[in-house]
This record gives sequence, C-alpha cells and structure tokens, in this order.
Amino acid sequence: MRYLGPAALTAASLVLLLATDRDAVGMLAAGTPAASRPAAQPQSQLQLQPLAPELAAQGLPAVAHQAAPLTAVGAVAGAAAEPPPVRLTRTALSDPLRSRRTPLPAEVFTGAGFDACAAPPLETMRAWWGASPYGAVGIYTSGRQRACAQPRLTAAWVREVRALGWQVIPTHVGRQAPCMKASGKAQRIDPAKAVQQGKEEAAEAVRAVKNLGLRTGTPVYLDIEAYPRGDSACSQAVMDFTVGWTQALHRAGFRSGFYSSTDAGVADLAAAARAGSGPLPDAVWYARWDDRTTTTDGAGRLGDDLWADHARIHQYHGNVQETYGGAALTVDRDQVDGPVAR
Repeated sequence: MRYLGPAALTAASLVLLLATDRDAVGMLAAGTPAASRPAAQPQSQLQLQPLAPELAAQGLPAVAHQAAPLTAVGAVAGAAAEPPPVRLTRTALSDPLRSRRTPLPAEVFTGAGFDACAAPPLETMRAWWGASPYGAVGIYTSGRQRACAQPRLTAAWVREVRALGWQVIPTHVGRQAPCMKASGKAQRIDPAKAVQQGKEEAAEAVRAVKNLGLRTGTPVYLDIEAYPRGDSACSQAVMDFTVGWTQALHRAGFRSGFYSSTDAGVADLAAAARAGSGPLPDAVWYARWDDRTTTTDGAGRLGDDLWADHARIHQYHGNVQETYGGAALTVDRDQVDGPVAR
C-alpha cells in the first residue's frame, strides 16, 4: 500500500509496503536498524470475543452517525496538517449484521505485527516465531492488483503458520481511487458503479479467504493506496465503494477492514462516518510512518470516538529488512489492536 504522509515524503521516491502492495512512492527516513532491536517473545493478547454490541449489531463505529464537524478530526496537538476538505454525500445501505440473531464472533489480537509483499517461506515463519517481537502477519489474500505473486499462499501455508501461533491479517488489493496518480494500478473505481464494484470485489475476497480455510467472522482489509485528497467526486467514489464492500462482506458473514494513508482514505473514511454513511468497515488499518508503536492517535484523523474499541492497526514503519533466527525478510512494521482471521 502507498503512504504519502507529509513527514515521510522526501526528494527520493518512497516505497510503502503494507500487507498488500510494494509500489514505489517515497522513501522513509531510516529507522532503528533491525540488528539493534532486541529479540523478544511476541507481546500480544489474543481474545475470542464479539466486538462492541454497537459494532456487532450494525457493523459501524459506535458513533458513526453522530453529527460532528469534520474539522474536529484533525484538531489534536501535534496532528499533521489537515487534508483539503471534501464534501461527501451520505451513502446509507442496509446492514446485514443488524438482522443477525447473534453477533459475529471476532478474534482480536493486540501486539506487534508485520506485513510483507509475498507470503514468507514457512522456514522464515518458523525462524521468526519466538525470536522476533511479532505475533501477527499481514498477507495479501486476494485482489487483481496485488504487487507480488503469492506462490506460497495456500490453505496448507495458512494452516501451518497458524499452528505455529501466528495470527493472520487478510488483505485485498483491488480497484483504486479514480484520482490516484501512480500508474502501477491501472484498474480504478468507476464513480457511477462504485457501490456495485465494491460488492463484486467483496465476493472475490470472500471466495479467497474461504479457499484458505478461514472462518466466518474473519476480517478482510481493503487496501486503498494513497491518492490526492481534495477532489470530492474521487473521495465519494472511494467511500461508496467501501460501503458496498462492507455490506457484501457482512452479508457473507465476514468482517470488513480498511487500509489507507491517514492523509487519504482514512481521512475520507472518518468524514464518511461523521456524515452517517454506512455500513462502514469494522476496523481501520492506518498507514503513518512515524515510528509510534501505538494505535491511539490515528494522526489526528480518527479522534477518540471512531474505531476505538479494538478496531485499529497502525503501520508505523515501512520497507525495513529484519533478520531473526538467521532468516531475513523485508517488512512493514505494524502495531495491532484489532480483529484478525478466525
């Protein structure tokens, strides 16, 4: 995935590798070398629980329909400059989760995670378990615009990795924002068909995770790469696509996740929530390479009231090579406090 945060852009191209995409878009200032980071057991907490009743019943952030000025989203101390304002029209579809007799179960992981462009070799996953600080791995389970081939990603790979103790974060890379500047992702959302296209891609994502042996209640995170914000029609298309995506996932019995940069898709998602659009994703994976191992600030885009109940992942550092147990891998670093695969 692409992250175009103001602190990360330099004259050189920056590469953002979320659990789904390795397109070049900028280069992050070097962080702490992997060799200097002490190896530790994964510091994590895994829970099997329903999400908050409001989310479980509606698939929405608990306050998604409360009226609040969008300007409040970025008005925290130390927040990045507010992205250009956009006008979003409320898009509201029925949410299949509301008619469920019981909430979808959810497995929530709290701790360190990483994502890589391709599913790593099993030997690497074995070497890293217990030797690295990580307990969760992001994998690109589906999408016509994944940047890397996935020759190792099979039901057997998922089964063996989970048997080791790893938690899995599925990600889908499909159509992108109509106004996206990068040329590496040619297939874009059609604003006139955005809701339907979101539903179509959700169906593809559901087939993929089922083929990998993952159960209902599993979230699939929609990868929306960075795009220039300020074009209301473009932002509306992305949010309509996301609403359609979420409705279809909920209908199939799966949870919806959303990945993007804090200054692009995440800012628009917060605006859509405050406008009362829905159903919206159950969890947000926000990219901001600030080396802060927290999920509490969202760069000022989310505030304390949106996706605050074990529903966030923060990608805080990208494109770094790390070695544990003699196995090297290039990864993005994530702090996880949200739903993972079941």
